[in-house]
Amino acid sequence: MTNFFKRWSKLKILITTSFILSIAMLTAFIWLQTQLEKPLKIPEPTFFKVEKGASINKVCRQFTQLNWLESCIPLKVMSKLDTSFNNIKSGTYKLDGTDSVSQIVQMFTKGEVHQFAFTIVDGENIYQVLDKLAEVDFLSNDIRDLDLQGIASALGLKSDTPEGFLAPDTYFVEAETKITDLLKRAVAKQQDRLEQAWKQRQVFRFKTPYELLKLASIIEKESGVAAERGAIASVFYNRLEKGMRLQTDPTVIYGIWQEYDGDIKRVHLKQKTPYNTYRINGLPPTPIANPSLSSLLAAAQPEQTDFLYFVASGNGGHVFSKTLAEHNKAVRSYLAIQKLKNKE
Repeated sequence: MTNFFKRWSKLKILITTSFILSIAMLTAFIWLQTQLEKPLKIPEPTFFKVEKGASINKVCRQFTQLNWLESCIPLKVMSKLDTSFNNIKSGTYKLDGTDSVSQIVQMFTKGEVHQFAFTIVDGENIYQVLDKLAEVDFLSNDIRDLDLQGIASALGLKSDTPEGFLAPDTYFVEAETKITDLLKRAVAKQQDRLEQAWKQRQVFRFKTPYELLKLASIIEKESGVAAERGAIASVFYNRLEKGMRLQTDPTVIYGIWQEYDGDIKRVHLKQKTPYNTYRINGLPPTPIANPSLSSLLAAAQPEQTDFLYFVASGNGGHVFSKTLAEHNKAVRSYLAIQKLKNKE
């Protein structure tokens, strides 16, 4: 009996110890999970960069230094229990204060870096695009010292300028993406669109897709109403067929871009530049903007009309005319509308 009670006593001690340890481990686990499910104390959405080769411990120290996290103990423990915590990927992440610590670590281990958006708007020219690129801080500027010809060369273009070759669209990139890598995507998309338009062309006046691209860029700048693009294209085709000059203001503006202040003057229309279609025959030497797919298709598939002129209607659209007399009448009507608006 004595041996039985001794064994029973030891068993009770063992059971009690195991129970206490189990309770302690459960309590520790619950505490650990609770800490990991807490969100970081981030006052506002912010970007956080995980450096290349950084460990979860280093990142955690950064969190504590920023007062986003009180202690690194939970993460240190989890990095021992779950080795995936140590496989975080470098990059720039957007943290908004709603994700828990464990969710953020999961974001780091999956490499779900933030995708920054850069938009090339329909009809923006290369100077406007470059101005916007110079202002963003999430891209690596590897074209800073290049002129337009140098940029075109860096993008693999056989042209003196990348003008017209950038597809208007919104592009999503990781932080520190090279500007040339972003622009190469725009070039590839525009080349696909240009090829599509070229294959679908109904008029065979142009010998090269580049000529089509030039006309599409002019159509883009002249068309405030998408439904009018086919008619505008027809005017330019009709004028070219008759040997008439295009006489379109956007080409004049492009030729004096560096001095243009938003107001085109009569003196500008008389100024001889390679782009002034009041003074030169045919198309300008390069596109004057980055046209949308709609303008490319309009250039490839113009409406069949006898129009030779168009002028703004005063309500966003245009009035199209077959004769100069009709056109002059439309111009007088437009000027009268503008005069009334100025009086209001």
